Amino acid sequence: MDEFALIRRYFATLTRARRGVRMGIGDDAAVLAPEPGCELVVTTDTLIAGRHFPHDTAAFDIGWKALAVNLSDLAAMGAEPRWFTLALTLPAADAPWLADFCAGLQTLADRFGIALVGGDTTRGALSLTVTAIGEVPAGAALRRSGARVGDSVCVTGTLGDAALALQQLGQGGARSGPLVERLDRPQPRVQAGCALRGIAHAAIDLSDGLAGDLRHILDASAVGACIQAQALPASPQLLGALPDLAARLACQAGGGDDYELCLCIAPDRVEAARRLIDVPLTVIGQITAGPDLRFVDASGATIDPARSAYRHFP
Repeated sequence: MDEFALIRRYFATLTRARRGVRMGIGDDAAVLAPEPGCELVVTTDTLIAGRHFPHDTAAFDIGWKALAVNLSDLAAMGAEPRWFTLALTLPAADAPWLADFCAGLQTLADRFGIALVGGDTTRGALSLTVTAIGEVPAGAALRRSGARVGDSVCVTGTLGDAALALQQLGQGGARSGPLVERLDRPQPRVQAGCALRGIAHAAIDLSDGLAGDLRHILDASAVGACIQAQALPASPQLLGALPDLAARLACQAGGGDDYELCLCIAPDRVEAARRLIDVPLTVIGQITAGPDLRFVDASGATIDPARSAYRHFP
């Protein structure tokens, strides 16, 4: 099967007409029309087999995750997903694998109404690069640079499940269960990000771990933060597997792959924020004047998270 037959057979259903698509797949480039009064938000992520997902990950889940990690970036900016492109490098044109991959991709694309409008396919070691494009009202995008001293540091959902799943898989654990699902099928918090435009002062998605990603907000905003380690929201599965706070903190603060949102919100607006979103929102600490990021226990003693963040180039 040549490249063009592959595109027609497996990706046609992802290119059906969507709002704002003047020309999609089939020409040298896409032609897109943003809504009046909106700005475009563009993000790109590459996933490489064995680096960003285990080699035995199901094709459906690879398709899901390739799009999900980009939707999470749009969520952190408060942007509504609109279009995406896909550059796919494959060892071979494996028909069953491609069908399952496209099913995972389309399931998530349909949920968020985002259209595939272009890309590339080539032969080589398995890797996927998605570029996602969203829209946000002009001037309303959430940024990393707006955190203010006294803001509550909040996170959506729970933290640490994906990191623990990866750890257990590395030790021969079963490839099933809620923890593995969090690793393979992250849930982009698009609704929360869009709903909290104008409420959150700063935001970032948690892809490389809370400690490293929150540091980006602190650096951009020239502030510090004090985080209550025992306040970090944890699933029952994580609490059961890691009752020790220090072990749990290593997964929750430095493990990565959560794809939750970390937001800085004025304390008197946290309750309003909770009413607007479709996922739990937990206050985990406070923005401080100093440049330091501290994790503390119930007594106020500083705790070392052991891992700070995922690094692409250690």
